[in-house]
Amino acid sequence: MQHIYFFGYGSLVNRTTHLHAPAYRARLNGWHRAWRAVPERALCYLTAVRDPQASIDGLIAPVPGENWAELDQREAAYDRHDATATLDHKSDAKEIVVYAIDPARHRAPGPDNPILLSYLDVVVAGYLSEYGPAGPACFFETTLGWEAPILDDRAAPQYSRTCALTDEIRTLTDTGLELMGSRIITAAD
Repeated sequence: MQHIYFFGYGSLVNRTTHLHAPAYRARLNGWHRAWRAVPERALCYLTAVRDPQASIDGLIAPVPGENWAELDQREAAYDRHDATATLDHKSDAKEIVVYAIDPARHRAPGPDNPILLSYLDVVVAGYLSEYGPAGPACFFETTLGWEAPILDDRAAPQYSRTCALTDEIRTLTDTGLELMGSRIITAAD
């Protein structure tokens, strides 16, 4: 039986956040990645946005038995889009979708739409694991929306899929944020 695959470009790149296997590195063409604000949430979401000049690296994996309920719940703010023809990968996947927020529902983040640092650490850990030290650097460079403040929640992570934070992940995340000129805030700010 041929399963439909998903393309992950944020926390889904981190294999410790899901049980979907086998997973393969992939490149999505015609899209870029961006931090976006939505009306129903104060925090920023990471989404894919159509852009014919861009491409982003990530991970594809099958959804066995076409059981999408758990993944759809995890990605509740997003719609599924067919990405089969726009992906480069080395798997036998015949059908692949990408989750993205409807462009009519999102906008550029403002000062009141922070990015959770605990979430960002999970994403950086995934890119480090899949693509080596160049992976997180590429993630930062190919993602828009870094004008959003970064909410430092490392001491009490708010992200539900937080992973072990190593010195290497901390350094790669902090260096990437410094290069992007990001403003770090705390809950008291």
